Amino acid sequence: MAENPRARKIADRIREITVRALEREVKDPRLGFVTITDVRVTGDLQHASIFYTVYGTDEERADTETALASAKGVVRREIGKGISLRLTPSIEFILDALPESAASIEHLLDEARQRDLAAQQAAAAAQFAGEPDPYRKPREEDEEA
Repeated sequence: MAENPRARKIADRIREITVRALEREVKDPRLGFVTITDVRVTGDLQHASIFYTVYGTDEERADTETALASAKGVVRREIGKGISLRLTPSIEFILDALPESAASIEHLLDEARQRDLAAQQAAAAAQFAGEPDPYRKPREEDEEA
């Protein structure tokens, strides 16, 4: 199913407004180095899920999550001012697991590269079990026969 183009435009606008609101309006010291990675809006434009990442430790992530939960009203007010919809969508901040997933995938790719290298080294040192060319060849007939 194709994505609603209007919902995509609204999501992009909500992302811009959220970033601006977090920079200028929210003065919470618990708010860490936050990056808004994505915004998804439902088809009826009633709910927006805002995905974010935080640079830092698990404690800083927890503090940022608390700060975002307390700043939800301020951000929603700014979204209501910045978009022209009859109803301001409810918002939800979700910690994006993209960096952890990327690290996990990178680890798996490194492991696959090491296994490929080991297989190539084993193949280079391998010898044939029988003759190098195991296929039958046509018999050469003697000229005397």
